[in-house]
Amino acid sequence: MGIRGEVRGWRARGRVLAADHPLLVDIGVALLVQGAMTMPFLVPRAPGLPPATWAAYGLSTLTVVPLVWRRRAPVAVLFAVLAANALYRLTVDGPGQPLPYTGLVVVYTIGALSAPRKRLLTGLVLALAVPVGVWLNTRSARELTFSLFVFIAAYVFGRLTDARQRAHRVEAERAAARERARIAREMHDILSHAVSLMIVQAEAGPVAVRSAPERAEAAFDAISATGRDAMAQLRHMLGVLRDDGDAGDGTAPREPQPGLAALPGLLDRVRGSGLEVAYRVVGEDRPVSEGVGATVFRVVQEALTNTLKHADARTVRVQLTYADGELEVHVSDDGSGSRSVSRRGGHGLAGIRERAAAHGGSAVAGPGAGGRGFEVRVRIPVSATAEVGA
Repeated sequence: MGIRGEVRGWRARGRVLAADHPLLVDIGVALLVQGAMTMPFLVPRAPGLPPATWAAYGLSTLTVVPLVWRRRAPVAVLFAVLAANALYRLTVDGPGQPLPYTGLVVVYTIGALSAPRKRLLTGLVLALAVPVGVWLNTRSARELTFSLFVFIAAYVFGRLTDARQRAHRVEAERAAARERARIAREMHDILSHAVSLMIVQAEAGPVAVRSAPERAEAAFDAISATGRDAMAQLRHMLGVLRDDGDAGDGTAPREPQPGLAALPGLLDRVRGSGLEVAYRVVGEDRPVSEGVGATVFRVVQEALTNTLKHADARTVRVQLTYADGELEVHVSDDGSGSRSVSRRGGHGLAGIRERAAAHGGSAVAGPGAGGRGFEVRVRIPVSATAEVGA
């Protein structure tokens, strides 16, 4: 397992190096091809054949050098390689090669990187160049068949590489879209909850100033605390978006998202708005994963925000129930109930459902028993995460 992990790590680093330094990769490919083409010059030649000369070796090198520019101008490189090979065939009697290495590399590159018109042009050129090359060499049907086969195989491998890279880009774009949606939900929850609390406190402040100054002071303290908490969470969210290189000064927070342990503080801030909040845990409390804990916190936060904004409630009840294999979150209030249902169908409840679904759970929301108040019920499987953090 350790060796596999190291291999995957080397592959990942190799892909990053290739993406950041494509010219170095092309130079490496050219050197590798040059090494392969050097072998026939090192092997002793059969009696009766002309010896390998430095001139022949220099011309063989000339067919390799254009590979350094294969990504930037693959079709031009193809013509340069064909011209150099023709010069080698017509001017020197040097060692032959078991495979047309340079041509295969260029055809693969065109198949992987070039537009359809350039690929069509390449096919037409090869349909002429391959028979001519065979005629200049052995004039055998066997070599013609083999040459066509290897060039077609190189082109197919290039197209497969292009298809795989396209699939990776599509998946990366989808992952980025999912992450943007997740961050948007987090930002919505943080801002909506904080602004709702601050509005409630601010509206109550002027009345309290005239009748109970001490309550006005508490309201202003609650506004300040709510704002500071929202700013801290926003700094965390924005810090997550920053690149590691930008966060090298240590100013970007890297704390985990708030979870079950942060619920009492959330409820205390809501109580500061004048809303009575009852909190209860049913069943044996157990550790859950950070992801589930953060989801529970955001679900309760959004449900309380909806109560503050829409319900005109005086009391809200929050209950966590640990049952076999699941955690149920139940938030209910004694507000306007069915009259506020239509106003609660926005992004908040949709975000609650998406958060629950992300963990394989479910969420329902609607009027409470007898049409009184409003309630949100979320069930999340926790059997697979029950031991996390234990």
